[in-house]
Amino acid sequence: QVQLVESGGGLVQPGGSLRLSCVASGFTFRYYPMNWYRQAPGKEREWVGGITRDGGVKKYADSVKGRITISRDNARNTLYLQMNTLQPDDTAVYYCKAEGVDYWGRGTQVTVSS
Repeated sequence: QVQLVESGGGLVQPGGSLRLSCVASGFTFRYYPMNWYRQAPGKEREWVGGITRDGGVKKYADSVKGRITISRDNARNTLYLQMNTLQPDDTAVYYCKAEGVDYWGRGTQVTVSS
């Protein structure tokens, strides 16, 4: 069955960095565009950014553009989210999702606080 396991979250000070990972299984990862989403407390889940199947095209939400980089390793069935210059507004649970696949993992908590 489809599984997406996010990891790499944690507590970081403002201005810090984190690298999130998402390991996929149960489907042919390299065939699917992938996206990152996040959900902050009391807010709707929002799209953070996405990457095409071959990693050639990446798009980012305006709120994070210039501070994040999405990448993927199709040989390892893994999606990454490098986040820099983190701010308290980035505090959220971060999720990865395969485009067109109706499945959400448990996410990984990112907390930005001094």
